[in-house]
Amino acid sequence: MKATFKIEEQLFTVDLSEPMDISIPLEASEENPLAWYLDAPKIEPVELDSWVGKVSEGASVNFNNVFFNPHAHGTHTECVGHISEEFHSVNEVLREFFFLAEVISVVPETIGEDQIISAQQIKSMLKGRSPQALIIRTLPNTSSKRSRKYSNTNWPYLHKKAARYIKKAGIKHLLIDLPSVDKEKDDGQLLAHKAFWNFPKAPRLDATITEFIYVPNTIKDGSYLLNLQIAPFHNDASPSKPVLYKFI
Repeated sequence: MKATFKIEEQLFTVDLSEPMDISIPLEASEENPLAWYLDAPKIEPVELDSWVGKVSEGASVNFNNVFFNPHAHGTHTECVGHISEEFHSVNEVLREFFFLAEVISVVPETIGEDQIISAQQIKSMLKGRSPQALIIRTLPNTSSKRSRKYSNTNWPYLHKKAARYIKKAGIKHLLIDLPSVDKEKDDGQLLAHKAFWNFPKAPRLDATITEFIYVPNTIKDGSYLLNLQIAPFHNDASPSKPVLYKFI
């Protein structure tokens, strides 16, 4: 099914029958990716006295509790409320859901013990383009990212100058295939988060960061329509399901 979208006074046509999901599903197993020193999420049937919410155990429905952390257990979208004392809900600040997006692939630069995505790399890949959303795929890119255990690995991260460049380019939505845009252990500095959100000077309340995505190699670098879907959580972050569509 084809659909035409008007974005920034331009018309774009996509085939809605060919979505490309770049989220990592949450599952209660050892296959679930992990970060921030937490164990795997849990999905368990409710137990009330002798009743167990599981059809295979005699109940009429499956009735599960889900225990997870959006930041540690999979694809999630967050707003500036993630780092601010004042409460901000991602469900309230994200009011539009379709964006012009650019996918870029970057090999982080090794500096000492760190792997860093630099401003020059971002600038070189964007080539003057200013999409509404930027999707960063780090290389090498393997399917192991869908189940990787990131705690205590010092994963690659976005240099604060790169985050500042992305902000200055007018990009409102940043997506990356890492648990965080920042260094795993940075003494709470959160330099990339702060630079992207322009925090605390003049916070960009309508800007979001989506982390823990996975962009398969079948998706080539280039321009796409992004549908950024979130669960309606009244929280700084929510599980999310970013979906890409090719332009026709």
